[in-house]
Amino acid sequence: MSELSKRSTVYFEPDIHQALRMKAATAHISVSEVVNEAVRISLREDQEDLSAFEERANEPILSYEELLKDLELHGKL
Repeated sequence: MSELSKRSTVYFEPDIHQALRMKAATAHISVSEVVNEAVRISLREDQEDLSAFEERANEPILSYEELLKDLELHGKL
């Protein structure tokens, strides 16, 4: 762990904690490293989602009712 690491208390469900410990032991890394990588992946996914929202920001908005009408018009409902 880096000197700049921060400590935090996280409470896991017993089954999740056991799975984390087993994964860490199998990979020969700490539970903290497993959790840090999982959080990094989640944050990257959030970043990708936000980028996709930005790319589509100028698309026209279609209401749910309009969507249903369009699907019906094209024989999909």
